Amino acid sequence: MSLFRRRPKLPPADRPPLERDERVLAWAAAGNGEGDGVVVATNLGLWLPGRGHRIGWHDVVKAVWSGRELTVTPGERVAERDGYLVVAELPAERYLLLDPGDLPHQVRTRVTRSVAYTQHHALPGGSGRVVGRRVPGSDGLTWMVHYDPGTPTDDPDVLAETDRLVASARTATTPADL
Repeated sequence: MSLFRRRPKLPPADRPPLERDERVLAWAAAGNGEGDGVVVATNLGLWLPGRGHRIGWHDVVKAVWSGRELTVTPGERVAERDGYLVVAELPAERYLLLDPGDLPHQVRTRVTRSVAYTQHHALPGGSGRVVGRRVPGSDGLTWMVHYDPGTPTDDPDVLAETDRLVASARTATTPADL
């Protein structure tokens, strides 16, 4: 008798439209108060119920596992600056997982693995986080900035300081032998 319970395969009806090189790592039936569905973790990202597209691991701002509920906070690109993206947090989505299996572990591992650099900084009139993320299929890091609420994001001093901070982070993470 095995000590580990083998999880059944994801039913074909619940399988999202995966890309050719995308594979399922873990899944769990979920409820979010607006109907049931399936949360599916793949090597490229997270498929959430009610969405017709995958959220890339690099686009998950935060994921929290309470022991029963998975809370996912996706990010939305709101601007593209020279060398980085400005990302805003979307509302958190909560999913009750009665039989989570390996899903919470895979989500935590994949989101954490996508973050190569993160540093919070004070900015004129506010603050923000500079993040370097690994994006599947892209060489190097993709740089993102998450401004804290209330930070004047269109202020020229904020933009200049953000540009300087991202450039400094890029330099600090570039291997010396390149």
